[in-house]
Amino acid sequence: MLVLSRKKNESIVINDDITIVVVEIRGDKVRLGVEAPKEVPVHRREVFDAIHRSEATGGKASEASTSDAEKTDAAKAAGDQ
Repeated sequence: MLVLSRKKNESIVINDDITIVVVEIRGDKVRLGVEAPKEVPVHRREVFDAIHRSEATGGKASEASTSDAEKTDAAKAAGDQ
């Protein structure tokens, strides 16, 4: 694992097309902004894990779970702003 230190408004670039920016530092929480191409999925770890768990079960249940997880992720992001 590569460990980097960054301050507010500093960024990290991955593979020329993904940028991670430190948007805000509030107490023990860091808000990050992620700029990535639309075809690159970006999820919080718990949402990513839920998507993969539901994909492992297969069928329509996985599609519904993925959709719900994505809605939860979007709602969480909107609430943080």
